[in-house]
Amino acid sequence: MKPDPQFLQKAVQAVRSAGRLILEAWDKPRNIRHKGRIDLVTDTDLAVEKELQQSLGMLFPEADFLAEESADKTALGDGPAWIIDPLDGTTNFAHRIPFVAVSVGFWRAWQVKMGIIYLPVLGEMYHAAQGQGAFLNGERISVTGTDDLEQTLVATGFPYTVRTDVDQVLGYMRRALMNTRGVRRCGSAATDLAYTAAGRFDAFFEIGLKPWDTAAGACLILEAGGRVSTMDGRDYLPGQADILGSNGVLHEQMIRMLAGELS
Repeated sequence: MKPDPQFLQKAVQAVRSAGRLILEAWDKPRNIRHKGRIDLVTDTDLAVEKELQQSLGMLFPEADFLAEESADKTALGDGPAWIIDPLDGTTNFAHRIPFVAVSVGFWRAWQVKMGIIYLPVLGEMYHAAQGQGAFLNGERISVTGTDDLEQTLVATGFPYTVRTDVDQVLGYMRRALMNTRGVRRCGSAATDLAYTAAGRFDAFFEIGLKPWDTAAGACLILEAGGRVSTMDGRDYLPGQADILGSNGVLHEQMIRMLAGELS
């Protein structure tokens, strides 16, 4: 069943409204705490998540929440759930780097039915719904048509477990640098996925992401005409150990590259 357009627009408005809290806090001092060695949380993360739970809860009271700061243990099943990252790119936010995003996916029947990613500092609202296409600020977007791996611009990120996974991360990075035009890192997986859907990047890969990092962005890429899988080509569900999103045409080449078959 396709999401109702009015339901989608109300969800987009809820995300936009919550994103204003990031804008209001942008030039104010940050109250930063550590969840891990390099994993940060701010008062703004918590405030945005609280507002989203209130507004989205009113929009669909039957849905559960899988949210980074307050409901990170919720298990995804057949029933409806909102998958929320209130401020993807908290380290960017702490350093006033504008790649910060509110990411919301709507899950039902084992699929992400709807994805919304809002970059409030940059004024970019991405949204997609199953079977209805992907949009940036109301204009339809699509993935690139690039089919030559050497001409691609790809994005990646580094997990919070980088100390233990550094050799694996650098191995993927070396293969990407040797086989593509270049590699970029925004520091926000939601941004990287949205940019892939919009044709700014040709592909994105990363390990160690959580469901709230990828749910909305994966929906955007699929609705923009691309493909999403694990890095070895298996079907992807939010929360798996790694993700590869691409324009589709390059997908098999990316799988071979990441497996070390090209260099």
